[in-house]
Amino acid sequence: MYLYRKFQTQAEIDAQYNLGALLANPQQVFDGYDTLSARARKTLQCELDVRYGPTMDERLDVFPAARPGAPILLFIHGGYWRAFSQREFSFVASGFVPHGVTVALSNYSLCPRVTINEITRQNRAVIAWLKQHGRRFNGDPGNIWVMGHSAGAQQAAMLVSTDWRADYGLPADVIKGAFAISGVYDLEPLRHSYLQPVLQLDHELIRRQSPIHNIPHRAPPLQVHVGTGEPGEFRRQSRDFQRAWRAAGLPGNFYLRPGVDHFSIVHDLAQPGSAYSARIRSAMGMRGKRLRS
Repeated sequence: MYLYRKFQTQAEIDAQYNLGALLANPQQVFDGYDTLSARARKTLQCELDVRYGPTMDERLDVFPAARPGAPILLFIHGGYWRAFSQREFSFVASGFVPHGVTVALSNYSLCPRVTINEITRQNRAVIAWLKQHGRRFNGDPGNIWVMGHSAGAQQAAMLVSTDWRADYGLPADVIKGAFAISGVYDLEPLRHSYLQPVLQLDHELIRRQSPIHNIPHRAPPLQVHVGTGEPGEFRRQSRDFQRAWRAAGLPGNFYLRPGVDHFSIVHDLAQPGSAYSARIRSAMGMRGKRLRS
């Protein structure tokens, strides 16, 4: 009997989805994130803990572009919906703000205190908030983009699958495009993993929050990125989701990045001169030279 696809035991599933266990020194990796992020907050203008909703967790860190009318890039952090905050990922702003992009990083409540349903609601609320308040940070509310890593990639995919006009009264194209990096797009295997006691997944939640089961009829371009050094299940999930997206007639691309794993794939986002951050800026229409503040 199989738990999921051809996996018969939790140990087999955990071998693919327990990412921390694949690291020789997880704390060293996370300390590296902290160091890069502290540097970004020191060198770039930023407003921290901006409230976007009524609960204490609904906060943004915003790094404004130097000039008005900038594209807005929302970054949603990972951590399997149960760890980290926006603060550990400030480094993402370093690759974009110098090129004239306003970067916002969302914080959200974590499991098991809330469910993934609530996390998705909170990140959808961020989009509505940015649409209303983006100009305060030199952003163009008509030019919002979304990027997510790991659990944040699932969130980014859910955001571009939202019916913004029906549910929020916003333009259907309020999000111009999205970048989903190293995500899980079918939550079913996690119900049989070490994460289940924290995530408390059931059939209804899995169907509602798995992007592969919620592909819309209309959506902006979605790029799906994954590293060659990631577990096979992450590569398969990324390919399967992107194929289903394209099969629905939706615009998007798949990028298999060589030489990076689940944690190092985001390192180049901190570098304004990296080819990776340049590729993403190009997709956003940012092909100009680096701006001076």
